[in-house]
Amino acid sequence: MEKTVSLLLGVHAHQPVGNFDHVIDDAQARCYGPFLRAMHAYPEFRFSIHFSGWLYDYLYKRYPAEIRLLKEMVERGQAEIFGAGYTEPVLAVIPYRDRVSQVTRLSKRLEKTLGQTPQGAWLTERVWEATVVPALADAGITYTTVDDYHFLCTGKTAAELDGYFTTEEDGRRLDLFPISEALRYRLPFAPAHEAVAYLESLAKEEGNPAAIYFDDIEKFGIWPETYHWVYEQGWLKDFVEGVLSSKIIRTMRYSDYRKEAKTRGVIYLPTTSYIEMNEWTLPVPAAHHYADLVQESKNSGNFDRNKAFLRGGIWKNFLSRYPESNWMHKRMLALSARYDALPKKSRKTGMQEALFEAQANDAYWHGLFGGLYLPHLRRAIYHAIVRLEKMLDEVSPRPSKEAQDLDLDGCDELFVHNEKQQIALRLDGSASICEWDSYDLSHNFGDTLAAPAEHYHKKIHFQEETEYKGSGIANPHENMGFKHRILPEDLKIEEGGKRLFMDKWWTSLAYRQEAGAENGASFQADYPGGSVRKNFRLEDARLVAEYAFTGEISGGVFSIEIHLAMPSCDGPAGRYRIGEDILGGFGEALAVRNLKSLLLEDDVMGGKVRIALSPGMEFHAKPFFSVSQSEAGFEKIMQAVSITLSFRPEETGGNVSISLEVM
Repeated sequence: MEKTVSLLLGVHAHQPVGNFDHVIDDAQARCYGPFLRAMHAYPEFRFSIHFSGWLYDYLYKRYPAEIRLLKEMVERGQAEIFGAGYTEPVLAVIPYRDRVSQVTRLSKRLEKTLGQTPQGAWLTERVWEATVVPALADAGITYTTVDDYHFLCTGKTAAELDGYFTTEEDGRRLDLFPISEALRYRLPFAPAHEAVAYLESLAKEEGNPAAIYFDDIEKFGIWPETYHWVYEQGWLKDFVEGVLSSKIIRTMRYSDYRKEAKTRGVIYLPTTSYIEMNEWTLPVPAAHHYADLVQESKNSGNFDRNKAFLRGGIWKNFLSRYPESNWMHKRMLALSARYDALPKKSRKTGMQEALFEAQANDAYWHGLFGGLYLPHLRRAIYHAIVRLEKMLDEVSPRPSKEAQDLDLDGCDELFVHNEKQQIALRLDGSASICEWDSYDLSHNFGDTLAAPAEHYHKKIHFQEETEYKGSGIANPHENMGFKHRILPEDLKIEEGGKRLFMDKWWTSLAYRQEAGAENGASFQADYPGGSVRKNFRLEDARLVAEYAFTGEISGGVFSIEIHLAMPSCDGPAGRYRIGEDILGGFGEALAVRNLKSLLLEDDVMGGKVRIALSPGMEFHAKPFFSVSQSEAGFEKIMQAVSITLSFRPEETGGNVSISLEVM
């Protein structure tokens, strides 16, 4: 018998919900289009491909020629389409009912437009929990792909992972293909002839071995250097022709291989994701310790043998690590429950679409890519959340004021809303606002990410940008540069969240909730010799905060911090204005003495916020940045406009009013 190996090559295409059109258009120009056109020229090269539903719809509408090529490849048996959750959610962190609905919606869409109902599914970020099996099976999926690392964690050896296995949960069966890490790091980074030679080295005379690859298509044109390497220098052409000319390698779709080969047996995988994710999800200093253990194992030459047992965190740790992620997640879950409880006849067009968009994974976590750090991705989540909440309120009204511990941190939040806006107040003694929604704009002005400690910060101090000197091109997993110049002061860690109406004075204040009107909330805090009352009131689209001091006022400057998420960030579409005078953009620092009224205009948001102060106060504003890592290098990202209002209580007569009005 001759040696053979079946190459199961799959690529995954996705763009986050809310990403900029020009980014997707660039991805189409440098990756999706060139890849589909290149593969179309080789009908005998079989492969599998997955497009997330949101991206597929975008391409279907704007680039029909490429979709026609894809359909032709499907019809001639060259390409297999993989399904998944429609908006690319992490299935493990959304309810069962939404898992089934998300997967079913994409499968129906693909069957209608491409004529093929997916049998296999891409598992978002390869986040595996056994609880996803029933939903995938109930949605018509019979197999999925996860990393070979998942299998190594069960005690399997790499030599055993050249076929598929079978698992079960709650009476449902699912077949599992282990994606080769060795291939993930070779394609397309190693020279084509080396990649082909490696594939040939996997061939065996018996056992019907498979070389299993499924990874981001963006590596074939969007990642740094890859467009020039893959298309202009001909890597993809050389690789495809090298594979097709090999007498050892045969290309197959996953569906064909599964029909031909038998399962390698039953397996039960632990809750995990790919190995890099297991580091990213750990908090500092645990991530430092984990990285040290990994490096020690590499130095000793034992890493390949030990890596399955040097396991880091799980994906859900992102929800406990980043309070902002957890808050979005719990808001989404609450709205999912409200939507599910609605009688079907009360469900409006657009409700489920908004729910699905709120479940898109990208803004909930952070690793090599910006993710949670990118304001426009979080804004897309909140746009869907606020839009859905407004629709739900119209058909199933809720109380105008309600307290609950939404984020499960042991502290209640007080939600107060009217038809135009909503605030969520922290009942932790700060009486601060952690969410301020405008229903007309579908925007959360409280959507600000603090500056948490990150494991990769230490690389900024000790790693200078280096020139890659390996064979092929650089893999961003292994080589990180600098997109922006990062200074030590940029890495200052911010304790607590960046909220609205955080108070500072010469003495600490601990607010307790008092009886208040239905359209607002009242709090009171004592200080030596007196007390201060803090009232919030919602008036149409206006949020009013009032401070009243009684007793002795012992001097000192009272300051109020208000952090506003303005979508234009430090771009040219946002500005401060007083009357006809433009004072500057949101990316600039601004100071105004005795300010009484000012506008924050934002063309991206399509609205503005008027700040009115009585009496006039010292006004200071500056951009708030955080440092993130991305495939392009370390970068600074503006998160919010940070405003500080200052006054001396004894000079105001003890009464102060602050109004924020959405216009």
